Order: sequence, then C-alpha cells, then structure tokens
Amino acid sequence: MQMTLMFHILMGSLGILSGFVALYAAKGAPVHRKVGIFFVVTMLAMTASGTVVAAVRGAAPALNVPAGLLTAYLVVTGLTTIRPPSSGARWLGIAAMLVAATVGLISLGFGFEAIANGGTRKGMPAFPFFMFGLIGTLGSVGDLRMMRAGRLTGAPRIARHLWRMSFALFVAAMSFFIGQSDEFPTGLRIMPLLALPPLAVLATMLYWLWRVRFRRSLRGLVGVSAPETA
Repeated sequence: MQMTLMFHILMGSLGILSGFVALYAAKGAPVHRKVGIFFVVTMLAMTASGTVVAAVRGAAPALNVPAGLLTAYLVVTGLTTIRPPSSGARWLGIAAMLVAATVGLISLGFGFEAIANGGTRKGMPAFPFFMFGLIGTLGSVGDLRMMRAGRLTGAPRIARHLWRMSFALFVAAMSFFIGQSDEFPTGLRIMPLLALPPLAVLATMLYWLWRVRFRRSLRGLVGVSAPETA
C-alpha cells in the first residue's frame, strides 16, 4: 500500500503541473493538446490510486472516494466532449452520468447529515460534501441534457470541456495545497499563499467561460462574430 500511496503522490504532482501548463497554454495549440492528454492520463492514475488508498486505509473514505470518482468523471467527460470515442460513446456517457448522479446524491446526503450533527460528519466539514454533491448532480443533469439534444458543437462544446477539465484541476489543487497543507514546511504554511493556486484555477476557468460563452453572446447581440476558440 505504501507503493500505491507514493504512486498516487507522483501522479497527483504530475497531474497538477501538466494541468496548469494546459490551462495557460494557447487553446488548441499542439502544446495544449499533448499536455492535455498527459493531464488526463496522470489524473486518472491519481484518482484510481487515491480511491484505493482511501478505501483500504480508511483515509476519510466518505470524502476522498467521491472526490476520486468525480474527478475521474470530470476528466473523462471533459475529454470525450472534445474527442468522443469511435464506438460505445452513448453507453460510456450513460455510465458516467449514473456514477456522477449516484455519488452526487450520496455526497449531498452526507452534507445534510453533517449539518444535522453540528456542521461535521466524522470530523469532516459539510462544505466539501456539498461541493462534490453539486458537482455530481449538476454534471449528471448536463449529461442528460446533452444526450437529449445530441452532440454539442461550437461554444457549448468548448465550455463543457473547459469547466470539467478546470474543475478537475481545481479539486486536485485543493487536495494538494489545502488538504495536505500540514505536509508543507512550516514557513510555507501560509493559508492565503497556499490558496492562490486553486483560486487561480477558478479565476482562469471563469475567464475562459466568459470569453467562450458570454462574450460571444454579447457580440452576437450587436452583430459582431467572434473567432472560434479551440
């Protein structure tokens, strides 16, 4: 299990580094595409090993197992939005949607249980349970809407890819910089400083979503077309 833990740490570190490179690289450029694939591979390896460690070692499994499953879900569905598999796409989408909905609803239940118990559940605060609960339920609702509407194109397709990949990176950054803050040297345990990387991910995600969706909508209202963003 020690080897699995070390593998999890290594993959998580590589996933966060590659995620930041992909996030700030020119969208659609070769660097973005190649590093993005590396990000997907390392994140899936990180979430798989982390889920195993949480379940076997009892490391807050009610929080870490949903975190691993939903992060993997975000990465997979973010990738298939841009690069749908040649076969089995519908069944993969249905399976991902069911996993997200199930984990999301269970996490919301844990969140309400935490509130009923004074704000915590087995020592864990309610906020992360609600965060993962909302990710799972809202993500699954988005999956259902996409299945009913058909394959996405244009700005909705890019926005779906952006928020899912970015939020997966946000979860990984939160887990590393905030969740493992006690592992940093004492001089670096400055919460505003450690919070900067996750907040940077959120801010960049919101910027790109505004640029892809809302700015285009505003331009459309005044009759100005925006260039396609890859």
